[in-house]
Amino acid sequence: MRVLALDHGTVRMGAALSDPSGTLATPLPVIEPPEPRAVAELVIEHGVERVVVGLPLHLSGEEGSQAALARTFCAELEAMLSVPVETYDERLTTRMADASRRAGATAARDSIAAAHLLQDYLAGLAANEERDR
Repeated sequence: MRVLALDHGTVRMGAALSDPSGTLATPLPVIEPPEPRAVAELVIEHGVERVVVGLPLHLSGEEGSQAALARTFCAELEAMLSVPVETYDERLTTRMADASRRAGATAARDSIAAAHLLQDYLAGLAANEERDR
C-alpha cells in the first residue's frame, strides 16, 4: 500500500511517500504553501492509498493549537480525497530530522520529519499485521 505522510505547517509542509510495499519512506519536495489541492495532486500522481498527517502533540500527549490546525487540514483533505486520511503522533520527528541532517541527509528538514513519521507509522502497521496473524 502506498502511503503519503505530511508534516503539516502553516508556511510549508513536509511530505514523504512509501514504496508500493509499504516498507520504505522517501522524502518528497516540500509543499509551499501547504494547500490540500497540492496534496490531492500527489495522491493522484503516485497512486496513494492513504494519507497520514502528523499530529503535533505536546510531550505530555495533550493537543494544542497546532494540533487543531492539523485536524482542520485533515478535514479539508477528507472532503477532497477518496482515500482515507488519518492523523499520527509526530512527537520528536523534527528532532529526528535534525539528527538525520547532521548525519548527511540532504532533503528538506520538514520532509525528513515526514519520512520519520511515515517510517514509524509503517512499522506500527507491520507490527499490528504480525500480531494479528
